[in-house]
Amino acid sequence: DAGRCHQNLRALAERARQLNSYLWIDMEQTAYVDATLEIVRRLQAEFGNVGVCLQAYLHRTMDDLVALRPLGVGVRLVKGAYSEPPALAFPRKADVDENFFQIAVAMLAPQGRPAAFRAVFGTHDALLIARIRAHCKTIGLADSALEVHMLYGIQRAEQLRLVQAGVRVCVLIAYGAFWFPWYMRRLAERPANVGFVIRSMFAR
Repeated sequence: DAGRCHQNLRALAERARQLNSYLWIDMEQTAYVDATLEIVRRLQAEFGNVGVCLQAYLHRTMDDLVALRPLGVGVRLVKGAYSEPPALAFPRKADVDENFFQIAVAMLAPQGRPAAFRAVFGTHDALLIARIRAHCKTIGLADSALEVHMLYGIQRAEQLRLVQAGVRVCVLIAYGAFWFPWYMRRLAERPANVGFVIRSMFAR
């Protein structure tokens, strides 16, 4: 129910504004992208503190970024984990990684970037993060201008290393009745993450 969804998210956006905080809205399968982005645009116009997750494996994502960026809607870029047909999504990991980087470049471009726009990279891929950091240096951005989101329990050493370098790192914690399927979908974005979780469990 789109109306009820908007009503619930509106309450969260209002509360986030009262707390001087930020509301991030996650993304699901392709069938929900347009409806999700419409709600995001409405909430951003009213509250100005809303960001949305975009998935680099979808062909459409660069166009979505171009439409959202001037509105000041924050974007957390992830790789994406759902099974989609090749007409809608890149089937090869190498193509997803390259599209992620190209979208990251567009997100960080200073031209036409509104002050309210928040660029976030949700990935545990250390090589991809390093490539984005190298790009930042070429355009005169310090590490402190970067924001990376990772899951709790995965790549803690990398999280600490990035923080020490000046990168803003946020750790995502899943909770609520549907925390497990959400967490499994995030792990599916990069199967190597399962190994990181197992090693973290035995390291404690």
